[in-house]
Amino acid sequence: MNWNKITQPSDLEEIVKLSNTQKVLVFKHSTTCSISAMALSRLERAWKDAEMQHIKPYYLDLLSYRSLSNQIAQDFGVKHESPQVLLIEKGKCIFNDSHGAISYQAIKEQSNE
Repeated sequence: MNWNKITQPSDLEEIVKLSNTQKVLVFKHSTTCSISAMALSRLERAWKDAEMQHIKPYYLDLLSYRSLSNQIAQDFGVKHESPQVLLIEKGKCIFNDSHGAISYQAIKEQSNE
């Protein structure tokens, strides 16, 4: 799995623009949280590039970039949680999950609809 890091506001603009031509996954990760580490590891182990080539994955270290995490919640109309995944299509969040509910299978199913 090849993460694209979110480190500046222009990355969020890029995500919105890109989401018009392909789906974008955003993973909001708390680097000090064991639940977040577990969710990230489980997702990375399950991820199959061949199955998910239509999704571009982005990663946000929300402790280092708290303001960007807040901006994501505001821009996409979702309550902030950590860990959290958002699936973005055409500038809108079409799916989000958090904590133990984060699963490769759910992301795959939602991305194929």
